[in-house]
Amino acid sequence: MAEYGLIIIGGGPAGYRAAEVAAKKMRTLLIEKADLGGVCLNSGCIPSKTFLQATKVADYGAHAARYGVRSAGAETDHAAVVARKAKVVRILTAGVRASVKAAGADIVKAAGYIEGVENNKFAVTAAGEKHYADNLLIACGAEAVVPPIKGAEEGILSGKVLTNAEIFDLKEVPSSLVIVGGGIVGAETASYFASAGSKVTVIEATPRLLGSVDRDVAETIVKALARKGVRFLTSSTVAEITPDGVICSGAENGFIECDKILLSAGRRAVTEGYGLENLGVATTRAGITTDNRMRTNVKGVYAAGDVNGRSMLAHTAYREAEAAVNDMLGIPDEADYDAIPSVIYTTPEGASVGVIAEADDPKYETVKLPAAYSGRYVAESDERDGFVKLVADKERGVLAGAHAVAPYAGEFITAATILIALKTPLEQAKKIVFPHPTVAELLKAALDAL
Repeated sequence: MAEYGLIIIGGGPAGYRAAEVAAKKMRTLLIEKADLGGVCLNSGCIPSKTFLQATKVADYGAHAARYGVRSAGAETDHAAVVARKAKVVRILTAGVRASVKAAGADIVKAAGYIEGVENNKFAVTAAGEKHYADNLLIACGAEAVVPPIKGAEEGILSGKVLTNAEIFDLKEVPSSLVIVGGGIVGAETASYFASAGSKVTVIEATPRLLGSVDRDVAETIVKALARKGVRFLTSSTVAEITPDGVICSGAENGFIECDKILLSAGRRAVTEGYGLENLGVATTRAGITTDNRMRTNVKGVYAAGDVNGRSMLAHTAYREAEAAVNDMLGIPDEADYDAIPSVIYTTPEGASVGVIAEADDPKYETVKLPAAYSGRYVAESDERDGFVKLVADKERGVLAGAHAVAPYAGEFITAATILIALKTPLEQAKKIVFPHPTVAELLKAALDAL
């Protein structure tokens, strides 16, 4: 038995970041039943980006002649990509553990279970021992949604149907792959496997792909994927999964034969299985209910990361963890959800932050410029689909949103995020100097055009 200022259940981005921050101020225990890093590091963000880096290299090799380079072409060695992914994950998980330990937190590798409140402290059992804390942070993350499709469960058991937990461990590239769900994960996965040699079909129930992002960003990325040979079926649903493929409403003859099927229909917060009900913490279908300080309805209980359903991104989880710990310490702080960037790591990259607005919205002024305004873009890219779009709040005179498709978009979107977060007046933002030649100069050109 031990007493702590804070017990954290879940070692993903929210959990380990909270442990790093909190352990410097109070005795902290981090409980995680699997490897530290959560889904993002072990079977999500990092594995997928490792795969997509291979795609970028292969695409450069395949189109080397465009840049005056003679090449016999490039071929993806999938087994080597998987091996490199495993190495990257090992390095990063070891780094996370070392960082948490260096901060002074205790780590228990076991499932944690909330027993309730005893003597005005939260009681949590892990590895057969009971621990007590003044504060409790729930960071149990989210899990892949398995739609109620006939044959889906049987397909998972047979290995025909995959989720993110299995797709990045495939030993061979399937000759044909059906992806159920046309969101960001679906688009990124399609990008890799199409480049690696799969015949990829993406099935989306809504009228358009990437429906959560800016329409121009979505359409540009879909066109790029189509050039790779990816086929898209929108306003289509899967009625049944069979040993040979999927019965689909939008398919020719109603059936698509395939080797593997990826379920990419979203994620749901994990709110069961660890005793949350013993505290009476309020939840909805989205996850644990919190305010912007990550406080739940139970004093001393916080929830951060995917488990609260606010913004299922690792970088949001980091910020939420910091806000939660600061609130425990009496330091005024809260998460700002108006300036959360997101990136689609396809080739080309897409990136967005802030408001998505139609061009005729009277509240906003929108400027869209082709990426060819950047000298570096023209020098490095033979494509001409890239662009940057800025959305300005007319009344406040500040930047409200930014959206781009271009090389390095995931890097330079940070500049727009800072302007939005700090509510920098546009006239001041226009005076910022951008290095030349960079693709980030597109932001400068678009700011000048507002």
